[in-house]
Amino acid sequence: MDAECYVEMFRRRERTKVSAMKCSEIMECLEELSPKSFAESWDNVGLLCGRKEKEVNCIYIALDATGEVIDAAIAANADMLITHHPMIFKPLKQIHSDDFIGNRILKLAEHGIAYYAMHTNFDVMGMADAVADELNLQDRKVLMVTYEDEIAKEGIGRIGALPQTMSLAECAQYVKKSCQIEHVKVFGNPADTMIMAAVCPGAGKSSIEDAIRQGADVLITGDIDHHEGIDAVERGLAIIDAGHYGLEKIFVPYMLEYCKRKFGNMKVYAEAERNPFWIL
Repeated sequence: MDAECYVEMFRRRERTKVSAMKCSEIMECLEELSPKSFAESWDNVGLLCGRKEKEVNCIYIALDATGEVIDAAIAANADMLITHHPMIFKPLKQIHSDDFIGNRILKLAEHGIAYYAMHTNFDVMGMADAVADELNLQDRKVLMVTYEDEIAKEGIGRIGALPQTMSLAECAQYVKKSCQIEHVKVFGNPADTMIMAAVCPGAGKSSIEDAIRQGADVLITGDIDHHEGIDAVERGLAIIDAGHYGLEKIFVPYMLEYCKRKFGNMKVYAEAERNPFWIL
């Protein structure tokens, strides 16, 4: 191989070289997207494990920091794990391998993986609009205001008009297709007309009152139990329970696209879509 070929090969390698960043620099970008100030007071978001000065060459993205996910991040040689749900939620008095949370923390620390969670701050700035986009809700506004200043009102969930008038049965099929969900649980008369839809990804029972107050015909959410469902219907609100995972799984492809666009040539991997439960 002559000198010119060696030079060209070196240039190609340089063009595809992974761009490393400090963990703190990545955190700044994540908090630009979903500021920590939008998180609920009871929540636990941000850097939960690791060093801010950690050099990051590879990111792994998942919905939850399960043991399986952490093992996958280790196998991918990831330097940083980003999830939606915080693994550390309740105060910990001890960190040891006999405790399943402690064991996960030790694994992250032993492999030098910084761990960052984006929960209710992403619910406010990211999640709800992403799901509303999938459903093509028109003229949308915030469902539950949790943050307000002189510039804007922000919060959990969105409410807007469906792209067309449809029956509740048709709406359920539309949610399944738009959000790529295998099954939904529906409370309400299949023939009732749906015009206005509220969406609250995750556990949405606390949004029922706001959905009724704002005139929604249907609330699309997750984790609705028997009594909440039948009581909502009696008050004129149909419910499509698409599951906690069913709606929030959008976090993974959303953040995968964001990180690839924001961090250039950095390696970014994502957890494969897999429902955490099955129905017999």
